[in-house]
Amino acid sequence: MAEENEEIKKSVDADTGAGNDAANGKLAEIEKQRDEYLAGWQRTKADFLNYKKEELSHLEEVSRYGNADIMKDLISVMDNFDLALRTLEKEGSVEKGIYLIRTQIEDLLKKRGLANIDIKEGDAFDPMVAEALAEIPSDKPEGTVVEVIERGYRLHEKVLRPARVIVSKGT
Repeated sequence: MAEENEEIKKSVDADTGAGNDAANGKLAEIEKQRDEYLAGWQRTKADFLNYKKEELSHLEEVSRYGNADIMKDLISVMDNFDLALRTLEKEGSVEKGIYLIRTQIEDLLKKRGLANIDIKEGDAFDPMVAEALAEIPSDKPEGTVVEVIERGYRLHEKVLRPARVIVSKGT
């Protein structure tokens, strides 16, 4: 009887061991699958967070530069104002109110992020912020701004319209 119990015990141990191996194999497979799902979820979460950051950046840019078209239109109005003021100054009949209106428009645009590009006669020509309309012979060094035809403007850091200038050719 003791021998029979020993045989039964060995048989049960062998069966249990085989069962454990199968269970361990199944458990390892399930853990591998779990790790794959977790890694996929983490990648998806990271992708979503990156997408969200990109969209916020895009929306910020749209909010900063979304009014660029109206700014360009108002720049043209200011150019015509300047032309009218120069003409009236030559005739000597400039009313103070016209200057006040122009200043008001300029202040409104500055408040929205518009700024003049500061270029004056004698400055070196910079193609990043200015557009050369012509080159003329001059006693100034080559590549020097001789005359500013139209002012340039920036909207925040972006050049909205380059300054239009005449540049010296040199002698």
